[in-house]
Amino acid sequence: MSEKLALVTGGSRGIGKACALKLAQAGYDVVINYAGNTEAATKTVEEIKALGVEAEAYRFDISNQSEVDENIARIVEKYGRIDILVNNAGITRDDLFIRMDSEKWNAVINTNLNSAFYVSKPVVKVMMKQRSGAIVNMASIVGVYGNIGQANYCAAKAGLIGFTKSLAKELGSRNIRVNAIAPGFIETDMTKDLGNTEEFLKLIPLKRMGKPEDIAAAVKFLAVDSTYVTGQVLEVDGGLVI
Repeated sequence: MSEKLALVTGGSRGIGKACALKLAQAGYDVVINYAGNTEAATKTVEEIKALGVEAEAYRFDISNQSEVDENIARIVEKYGRIDILVNNAGITRDDLFIRMDSEKWNAVINTNLNSAFYVSKPVVKVMMKQRSGAIVNMASIVGVYGNIGQANYCAAKAGLIGFTKSLAKELGSRNIRVNAIAPGFIETDMTKDLGNTEEFLKLIPLKRMGKPEDIAAAVKFLAVDSTYVTGQVLEVDGGLVI
């Protein structure tokens, strides 16, 4: 095993998978969390191992604190440390606010925001003992600027940004850096059903949607390369919000 471990939530596909592979390329053993797609998780683990590091997939509900605590304890018992945490897992339940019910609201808040609290809490305790670590929270440009039909998603992602800045101030003295990434329109399963793609592209100076690898590169920069950056929100959006 490597002497360095990265934990990526929602790491079986899309942005999470790209992040896991990028951190593996940087020499980290990688543990991915996933919710239900065991086939995808197994394939991702195989791809990570092919890069010459160790990898495992843990299936648990990140919005369930007891499941999180149990599985983080298992990971720490086996590996002895966690050097990087990427709070990536997320869902959408879009609807206009006037039609949005509490089920859609709570599902998104629990999965996209509360989970970051649940997962970060035990991981931070490990990092404080190590006196080192890096956390990257996956926010969104809509958490900064808002978006029609996504009041729940925007609220959760905006909450992640505040969470990031607060943790960065609290944990800096322990050599733990906390940053966030705010992706724009990225080609994933979450965005493949978007309508009016051509209209979106007109708003993006780079004239293309981003790829998961674009976000993964930013994660590696914040988690591995930038040892003097903390409390920042890096917008990776092709220039959409210039």
